[in-house]
Amino acid sequence: MSLSSPAILESAGVTRARLDGLTDRLAGTESESSIDVRTPVTDDVIGTIPDATADGVETVVERARRAQARWAATPIGERAAVIERFGRLVAKRREPLLDLLQLETGKSRRHGFEEVLDVPLSCSYYAAVGPDAISESRRMDPIPLVSTARVTSDPVGVVGVISPWNYPVTLSMADAVPALLAGNAVVLKPDAKTPFVALELAAMLEEAGLPEGVLQIVTGEGSTVGPALIDRVDYVAFTGSTETGRQVAERAGRNLIDCSLELGGKNPLVVLDDADVEEAARGAAQGAFTNAGQLCLAPERIYVHESCFEAFLDAFVGETRSLSLGHTFDYGPDVGSLIDDAQHTRVADTVDSAVEDGASLVSGGRRRPDVGPYCYEPTILTDVEPDADVACEETFGPVVTVTPVPDADSAIDAANDSPYGLNASVWSQNTDRAREVARRIDCGTVCINDTYLTGWAALDAPMGGMGDSGIGRRHGPEGIRRFTESKTIATSRTGPLVPPDFVPTEWFVRGLSTLTALRRRLLGWGR
Repeated sequence: MSLSSPAILESAGVTRARLDGLTDRLAGTESESSIDVRTPVTDDVIGTIPDATADGVETVVERARRAQARWAATPIGERAAVIERFGRLVAKRREPLLDLLQLETGKSRRHGFEEVLDVPLSCSYYAAVGPDAISESRRMDPIPLVSTARVTSDPVGVVGVISPWNYPVTLSMADAVPALLAGNAVVLKPDAKTPFVALELAAMLEEAGLPEGVLQIVTGEGSTVGPALIDRVDYVAFTGSTETGRQVAERAGRNLIDCSLELGGKNPLVVLDDADVEEAARGAAQGAFTNAGQLCLAPERIYVHESCFEAFLDAFVGETRSLSLGHTFDYGPDVGSLIDDAQHTRVADTVDSAVEDGASLVSGGRRRPDVGPYCYEPTILTDVEPDADVACEETFGPVVTVTPVPDADSAIDAANDSPYGLNASVWSQNTDRAREVARRIDCGTVCINDTYLTGWAALDAPMGGMGDSGIGRRHGPEGIRRFTESKTIATSRTGPLVPPDFVPTEWFVRGLSTLTALRRRLLGWGR
């Protein structure tokens, strides 16, 4: 049953005044039209946002650029304190933030909780580790006793962050937080489907002490705002589809600016013959159907050793059918809604096409308008040909294929038979064996006996994709250094490194060659 907009806002615990106040933060953005923001819970309009023009983007970026110099001059310890306070605010206001997140995305509250929990952890990590990661360092002296070399890390300037609708809290702050800590200003372009969460987070950052103007929000259609932003910033961090990522990288390249791209995935999950199939089935159901499968790290292809295929499939079907589908603003339902009609139709068409081509529908495969306008049942397919679309192209919905394989080598070959390489999962009771398999899978992250959470939660380790899944890395020291420019400051204690007037050039050449050879031997170079 469709509810009126005021009714759904009341159900979510979100007031019209709260949304209007967030929209007011966009005042002054030059636009010629507005965009309706709909909730996937009921498909009602819950607000409107400016559809920024290219000139509007330029104004926003210039505001950020003016604020950046002052922020960069702020001692990094003070910047870290702002980030830490922001993380604490997010933790303190978790429940109202979850209400807004669910209203915009339609995801279940438990999956929203995973997302919101990530921000305080990331903030504390970068506040603690970030200052050392980008502090000035001394490098090996070019000529001992004569010269020195030091490296500094300067902010790039203004960072453009283009974030997606599926994880609007995590995937905006995973880029914005380290960029801010490094001394940059940030212009965040959230997806037009989920702008209010971004605006709420921006307000919290300012409350935590971030100076006005250092974080700017610009809203609008990606086809206009994206290119205009890339043409004006000094670095771009993009999360989205591979197709759009190629366009972002091409435009960034023309502007000679760097970028990081987290793109699509067709993630494999491998169940070896010694795996605990019950545990693997629980993990597969949790991973594949998190956020209704709208997760770039979710497994979509499962390869199971034929000796335990039937046992795994029975357990996996049981785990899947036990998941509750629905939408309430509490911790009841396990799986929520898809984001909109386009995504809903894409998922349904993918399943229907696979079945028409001979795939077996083992579980799910139905639209559920009785639950919500865009709800779709968690779906399991078998008997899928390796070259079928559902086996090759990212579905980005609650759909997974399960295929038997004769041995571990076949599973690895199947896992690597994809242009994507974002995340993989290996299940075995022998962790040493699982690690050997993991090393042979071409993905940026491989989790053992878990689908994605242990990899994402490893904040001190880099996370990112190979192949068509992107370039660059989040997390770890790499996650903050990408937002800096390295500068080498080399000093000579003796003036120009040229032969003194009283030393014949031939003597100087022989002496320097001897010293260089001696140094190479002492350092162990060239062995």
